[in-house]
Amino acid sequence: MTEETPNDGLTGETPNDGLTVRDVEVRIAGKSVLGPVSLSVEPGTVVAVLGANGAGKSTLLRAIVGLAAVARGRIWLGGAEISDWPPERRVRAGVGWAPEGRRLFPGLTVAETLDVAAPGNAASRAARIEAMLQRFPMLADKRHETAWRLSGGQQQMLAIARAVIADPPVVLLDEPSLGLAPVVRDRVFEAVRTQADGGSAVLLAEQDIGRALAVADRVVVLSRGRLLLDWPTEVAIGNPNFEQALIGA
Repeated sequence: MTEETPNDGLTGETPNDGLTVRDVEVRIAGKSVLGPVSLSVEPGTVVAVLGANGAGKSTLLRAIVGLAAVARGRIWLGGAEISDWPPERRVRAGVGWAPEGRRLFPGLTVAETLDVAAPGNAASRAARIEAMLQRFPMLADKRHETAWRLSGGQQQMLAIARAVIADPPVVLLDEPSLGLAPVVRDRVFEAVRTQADGGSAVLLAEQDIGRALAVADRVVVLSRGRLLLDWPTEVAIGNPNFEQALIGA
């Protein structure tokens, strides 16, 4: 297979039906902490964003969901440019987000958490909640438990379920396996792949490289806010240039 070179900007590329990020830069106190970064996530695929702590993974996701101000660059959800939209409008338009640290409402039960995130009338929300409980079996018998009483793995599953209950076309997952036992990590990554197979464009920021590569269609490596490469996973695995990029990151 022909080796690809790092993606250097997507200049002139037409936004796809999923997520397109073009030349996005984030500055804090006048200093660039991310970018310019360009990438694209097509429907039905997972793009894994890898890099050490401080590489810019979370900043990238926060910029996409609208929680980090973009100094320059553009972001599309399908054919709609969302660069200037507030976070709540991006979420309503179809950006699902599971942040690092889960950030659940500790006093709400599992069912209440999902009900708050689900769209539609009472019957529609109830149907969506049941679908999520079937999809995430470890939550099924915890529906009346408050979030603070759940295990770390159960909380993470709830955070993902909350992010995807509205069937968003784009899903952003920030370190979903952080602090979880290996068996629970496996379940989390199975859920990630299932979401993409259902048609979502999934952008996954992750430090568990092995598991991320197992579910990702493409892999992006960031270092100090800069994009080092953007390759198909099958090209990256075993490639010394990919391994060198990870070491550099």
